[in-house]
Amino acid sequence: MLTVRPILCFLPVCLVLAGCGREQPKTAPPESAQSSPAPAAAPAPDGRPVIVAFGDSLSAGHGADPGKSYPDFLQQELDRRGARYRVVNAGVSGDTTTDGLERVETVTALKPAIVILEFGGNDGLRGLPVATTRANLDAMIVALRKAGAKVVLAGMTLPPNYGPDYIRSFEAVYNDLAKQYGLALIPFLLRGVGGNPALMQRDGIHPTADGNRIVAQNVIKSLEPLL
Repeated sequence: MLTVRPILCFLPVCLVLAGCGREQPKTAPPESAQSSPAPAAAPAPDGRPVIVAFGDSLSAGHGADPGKSYPDFLQQELDRRGARYRVVNAGVSGDTTTDGLERVETVTALKPAIVILEFGGNDGLRGLPVATTRANLDAMIVALRKAGAKVVLAGMTLPPNYGPDYIRSFEAVYNDLAKQYGLALIPFLLRGVGGNPALMQRDGIHPTADGNRIVAQNVIKSLEPLL
């Protein structure tokens, strides 16, 4: 009697061979192999001269919404006037003049055309020696001018409870340094803002957004001759 076993064993081999000879469906090339759009061109570098707002929380815009610091409003005003400058905010909340002196090289590294130097408020509020405040401001002015920057000095004052003698000597620092180095002086940065509850935050120290808009106007009055 004939057996079917050899035929059954041979059948899988034939199926495999038939499958090998069958034309395989073509697949699309991987996505990475397809042509892709050219990368977007990098934005052109901003070649405008730099104005640095170098200071403490009053420059940083402490407590105001993003984009509402005085340097932000200053940039808007410069743009409106067609003055092609780029404002860099280098304000750090809580900084004293000692802190400012420690980071002055980060400002000179920006190669600024103009620096608005705003320090001393925290020195005064902490009752630090006026001689220290003056020495630190003096050193910063020297470093900034040596780097080729024009300096605008922002004057400050203190609440009446600090006493007339301390306040008088504190205010004199700004006037004396401005005269010594022939600097543009903002007599009082918060002029028209300080003491006005509608323009100051609840702490009575920092301007609101509307207050910062006025501060920017105070700054540009002293800045304008240098533009």
